[in-house]
Amino acid sequence: MYGEKEGTVWDRVGRPHRDCMCYLGPPTLMPIGMRKSPDVSPRRLSDISPQLRQLKYLVVDEAIKEDLKSSRSVEDINSASIEERILRITGYYGYQPWNASYKKDRIRENVVGTTEAQSAGGAVGVESGSSKRKLHCCIRVTTVQVRKALWGVVMVMCVCSSWAGSTQLAKLTFKQFDAPFTLTWFATSWNSLFFPLYYIGHLCKSPERQTPRQRFRECCRFFGDDGLTPKVFFTKVAPFGLLWILTNYLYLQALRKINTTDVSALFCCNKAFVFLLSWIVLRDRFMGVRIVAAILAIAGIVMMTYADGFHSHSVIGITLVVASASMSALYKVLFKMVLGSAKFGEAALFLSIVGSANFVFISFVPLILYFTHVEYIGSLADIPWAYLCGVAGLLFAFNVLVNFGIAITYPTLISLGIVLSVPVNAMVDLYTCEINFNTVRLIAVFIICLGFLMLLLPEDWDQCIIQLSTKLRKRDEPAEGSAEAGTTTGLNWRGRARTSMSTFAH
Repeated sequence: MYGEKEGTVWDRVGRPHRDCMCYLGPPTLMPIGMRKSPDVSPRRLSDISPQLRQLKYLVVDEAIKEDLKSSRSVEDINSASIEERILRITGYYGYQPWNASYKKDRIRENVVGTTEAQSAGGAVGVESGSSKRKLHCCIRVTTVQVRKALWGVVMVMCVCSSWAGSTQLAKLTFKQFDAPFTLTWFATSWNSLFFPLYYIGHLCKSPERQTPRQRFRECCRFFGDDGLTPKVFFTKVAPFGLLWILTNYLYLQALRKINTTDVSALFCCNKAFVFLLSWIVLRDRFMGVRIVAAILAIAGIVMMTYADGFHSHSVIGITLVVASASMSALYKVLFKMVLGSAKFGEAALFLSIVGSANFVFISFVPLILYFTHVEYIGSLADIPWAYLCGVAGLLFAFNVLVNFGIAITYPTLISLGIVLSVPVNAMVDLYTCEINFNTVRLIAVFIICLGFLMLLLPEDWDQCIIQLSTKLRKRDEPAEGSAEAGTTTGLNWRGRARTSMSTFAH
């Protein structure tokens, strides 16, 4: 810190000292006996060579000596060059040997230097330890993958049985209770149980337990900063509720017209419709394999219609199930475009709101259909409540597995359970003699299922195949080299062994 007069400075005890000195650091650490540096900072240390000559007898402060003892000895400091003393004392360019990070760097450099000087046997030991750690990590990752795969097998069986079971049970229900919209309303109302079921899981798993009201408010942030307002409900929730009801109603209407095998197979086309709508509306990545899958799905629909000879009864049923698949695809694409991706709690809240709104606002429709005899029920005693609850329960279980099953397994395996419901329904229809499996129908079902499986391929499936083939090719090359090694001489073997050892050590 400079005084009032030029050349007057204050030393560490606060006494003014008249001298010329060089300002190389903070004023409180400025050594005494140096000339003042010019106004322009020097570019190189050689520019202040007159000042550097005065550092010949520079004495290191005792406090700094104590700090430097942990990194390098004081004798080493005194024997260092003048430039190095400046760098150490002033901390120029971050050169602070007393800092903990610098000591770690120095220790790391020493370890690296020592490792490079080690023998080949020591290097093998280090690499073997590293290999053991990598092997342990690989085993742990493989265990996680095997666990998810095992859960995936269970999920495939549950999804397949719930979807096929609900389809077959709904077909049986219509023989005693021909009211598809009432069944749709009754099954959709069960969705109100999603959020209570999720909250029970939250209490069992989450370390920070929240009240239902707190959890509800937190999940409502999914709809925006204002939460679930009337405007949000009528603009973002009600349209999806209508699409949900239309999807299930058209699917159940199709079951009244055609057999369950055709309905379940044709509904698998919704995956192709999702891709086409995502490509057009959401501008998703174009993939040739998915275009081929969409073409196969459309060809399967045409062949399925041709299988029954284009009768009006079957054409209406096929049209209904294709419309149901289209509504399902529109629901998924619009949900992604309007609301984006949802977490488990947010998805549970959304489905509960859809079910509750269906129970509150759509209850008058079954009543109107009953009094107009569009869906004649008879008396309450004639309603097969066991069938109704069975269909609603299986559909609810299917939706729970599809929406929350990705927490324990892969989404592809869940989708695989849907397509496996087609052969299950075919076996049931064949056993009950409700279907005639001609060649055209078998080809149509096979083409639709093949297109569905092609749509399950990831976006980088071609790169994965290329990488897999490259790894297999590289794995075969050492085997060829080892086969050639048996025919070489002992001198070549020793040379090859030395090269491998040096490579392994590095």
